[in-house]
Amino acid sequence: MGIRITPSILNANLADLNGEIARIPSCDAVHLDVMDNRFVPNLTFGLPVVESVRAGTDKMLDIHLMIAEVDRWAPGYAEAGAESVTFHIEASDAPVKLARELRALGARASMGLRPATPIEPYEDLLGELDMVLLMTVEPGFGGQAFLDMVLPKIRRTRALLDARGGDLWLQVDGGVSLETIGRCAEAGADTFVAGSAVFRADDPDAMVRTLAEAAAGAAGTRAG
Repeated sequence: MGIRITPSILNANLADLNGEIARIPSCDAVHLDVMDNRFVPNLTFGLPVVESVRAGTDKMLDIHLMIAEVDRWAPGYAEAGAESVTFHIEASDAPVKLARELRALGARASMGLRPATPIEPYEDLLGELDMVLLMTVEPGFGGQAFLDMVLPKIRRTRALLDARGGDLWLQVDGGVSLETIGRCAEAGADTFVAGSAVFRADDPDAMVRTLAEAAAGAAGTRAG
């Protein structure tokens, strides 16, 4: 199982995003949290900022849309060159249509779930997806404490993905740090969003590498 670290720029210096991204060359992707103050009680940035970031880096862009009317807005992020676009199942009226549209535009289609949203009702949707994102905090703000109650859902989701087969990534987002990443990897996650842990470190890129090593070690324990 490959391990991927996708730092969130929500905790970076938003006045110098390209400079901040340059500080994490070891990352596997850059995670951008788009919030509209409707689906979640916070407002961040939208398509123009993502387009600006796209122009300034060749890193994989992992867009996390925490917005209402996601069926309407998500395709624009794929059109802007984002390699992965996550829509929340709670905000989508037509998730199969949206996932297929994102894939047709060349992006990986990802489904996000709030902590209390179960994975089981969406098992039949997995074949339309490239990644499942499980929130390990309530979406809306960075720097929150990790919710251990999501760990059983990570395990159940991993079992569903393994049963289906293929290259389906399992991402966790929220409170990911050196103290929590091992538990997530042992439960079956392979892709990790870390914001505060990376950008508040003295050496953000060293932290990216350290997190990857910790996750790989825990994943190896699970595999064994």
